[in-house]
Amino acid sequence: MRDAETTRERIADFLRDEAASPSALAAEFDITAGAALRHVRHVARSVDGDEQLLVAPPECHDCGFDAFDDPANRPSRCPECNSEAVDEPEFKVAPA
Repeated sequence: MRDAETTRERIADFLRDEAASPSALAAEFDITAGAALRHVRHVARSVDGDEQLLVAPPECHDCGFDAFDDPANRPSRCPECNSEAVDEPEFKVAPA
């Protein structure tokens, strides 16, 4: 019998069922949003060839900007209009 799943394994399983932001993952797994991002980045490297991590990038509510340098980051403000009304990215593990 296998030991209990790690947090990363549980996050990967969760993301197979539904898309989630770092804050949603943090709330679901009782970790910080920063830790959730680190786990998601590791999940992206560890999914097998039949799967891939999809990322819906952050988007500014005010100007619609979504071409952030790192789409898997939680920006504090928009580089175009400096608005702080920026959605978090969302992640999903899906078949390749």
